[in-house]
Amino acid sequence: MILETEDYQTSTHYKKLVQILGTKAMQWRIKSPFDFIAIATEGVGSQIIENFWTHFGLSKSETSKLLNISEPTLYRWTRSEKKLERNYAIQIFELTDLFLYGEEVFESQHNFFQWLELPNMALGGFEPREVLEIPGGLSKVRDLLGRIDHGVFS
Repeated sequence: MILETEDYQTSTHYKKLVQILGTKAMQWRIKSPFDFIAIATEGVGSQIIENFWTHFGLSKSETSKLLNISEPTLYRWTRSEKKLERNYAIQIFELTDLFLYGEEVFESQHNFFQWLELPNMALGGFEPREVLEIPGGLSKVRDLLGRIDHGVFS
């Protein structure tokens, strides 16, 4: 019975991810984060970036920092409707996945975004949002969210 509940939660989570990024742009069924690689390899339009920042109420500046690209580049990509390079598409999928997980753990987008701005000792005193911008930072923040989700002091 637990597996059925987990499968339901996982499929609901990924359905929401597809809805956020746009059902037009995301015409695949996602069952796990490994599907992000296959989808990104096939090619995804840059519209998913705009859908990401719109859904989460982020500015273009914040989004460009999360993707480690300049604002003018972000603007060009979203206006040209070009296909994203595989790594950037995967990064958007992973950020969306992480933000949804954060909302689940903190029970609201507002609470999660507040937590992202608070210095955290488990992250060396850095704010989780700062850590998201560095290579490997996303997995560190995800691990910390998992610890919080499972009641481990973090």
